[in-house]
Amino acid sequence: MDAQGQAIAQLRDRRFGLFIHWGLYALAARHEWVKNHERLTDEQYQPYFDHFDPDLFDPSAWARAARGAGMKYAVLTTKHHEGFCLWDSDLTDYKATKTPYGKDLVAAFVDAFRAEGLGVGFYHSLIDWHHPEFPVDAVHPQRDDLEFRKATAGRDVSKYADYLHGQVRELLTRYGDIDVMWLDFSYPDSVFEDGSRAGKGRDDWRSEELRAMIKELQPGILVNDRLDIPGDFLTPEQYQPAGPMTRDGAPMPWEACQTLNGSWGYDRDNLDWKPVDLLVRMLVDSVSKDGNLLLNVGPTGRGEFDPRALATLSGLGEWMRQNGRAIYGAGPSEFTPPPDCRYTQRGDRLYLHVFAWPMRHLHLPGLAGRVRYAQLLHDASEIHVSVHESGTAQNTTMGGLGTGTATLSLPIQRPNVEVPVIELFLD
Repeated sequence: MDAQGQAIAQLRDRRFGLFIHWGLYALAARHEWVKNHERLTDEQYQPYFDHFDPDLFDPSAWARAARGAGMKYAVLTTKHHEGFCLWDSDLTDYKATKTPYGKDLVAAFVDAFRAEGLGVGFYHSLIDWHHPEFPVDAVHPQRDDLEFRKATAGRDVSKYADYLHGQVRELLTRYGDIDVMWLDFSYPDSVFEDGSRAGKGRDDWRSEELRAMIKELQPGILVNDRLDIPGDFLTPEQYQPAGPMTRDGAPMPWEACQTLNGSWGYDRDNLDWKPVDLLVRMLVDSVSKDGNLLLNVGPTGRGEFDPRALATLSGLGEWMRQNGRAIYGAGPSEFTPPPDCRYTQRGDRLYLHVFAWPMRHLHLPGLAGRVRYAQLLHDASEIHVSVHESGTAQNTTMGGLGTGTATLSLPIQRPNVEVPVIELFLD
């Protein structure tokens, strides 16, 4: 297996990761696109740079929270669309080392997460609303200011692309082996109100050249699919795919990126928090379709995870502690699960994730004579398996099950776990 094949296998084995969106927008605390949404100028945004001082930042605490949640890797925003860099880039002064905090945050993140045995990835925005050569386009905060658009009409995207490539080179030559380069994003078909081009894509980023450089610097790294050219894996965002994902008809590894509350950056007043059981179902659903889940936390302006985020991660960790072997290294199954359930499988162990607890029985098509033992995974308590011949139902005799169906006899009381899992040992 070559380096990329090994990297894909490792991604699939890990299955569950932490996304971290952190930047100056944490001080605004009202969405990571606040500069765009509120049409803020560089001058209006400057106070967040002037007051960026995350004195409570403890990357080891972040890493412990991720590992405690059952996550196996993490991806950090080295630079988001605002253009602010979390590392000591030689190519700009718009960076953490020039703020009151004055330190390289990427280096601290990498060291802490590696110390906890977690994989490390970098998110890096292709977009930069602060760079003087980034042409104003459909997503630029000052796109509605016609005078500003006229004044900046001479901006040269090729000079910006040189900057983009130079910063990616810094990130991939200063911090050791990186698992994932998560680049975001392309929008080549966007237009202004007059129909003129207002997007950016592969030609603007020089995507083929950028990807080649990334692979030359780190042959084992994975690059996502947002360069407007094919990537190593797919990145569905804020939705769960209906089935395994493909490209040109061929199966592809994929990673659903999801938020805890609809915002990627710290959003103080956002109360739309997803409950733990929903997040567990999203993780299970991803793995059952041969995908990963990359779940986001947006740290505060002082560098901490919100208590609500920590509580959610703790809840996920308790489920993963008992049920992780149904996730790590597992993938889809050829068998069809009963309604309101999902299968994941690892070798001869089939895991039945029960999203809606039934009354007494679950019927498993195609598994008659295939299950040598069954147990609830969280406590290893036995589940009885039987096979009933197809026939007419009469009083207490089940019928209409179809040939080849195995039946599980379940307790009336739903187990007190977010999503019960039944482990089936197959012959």
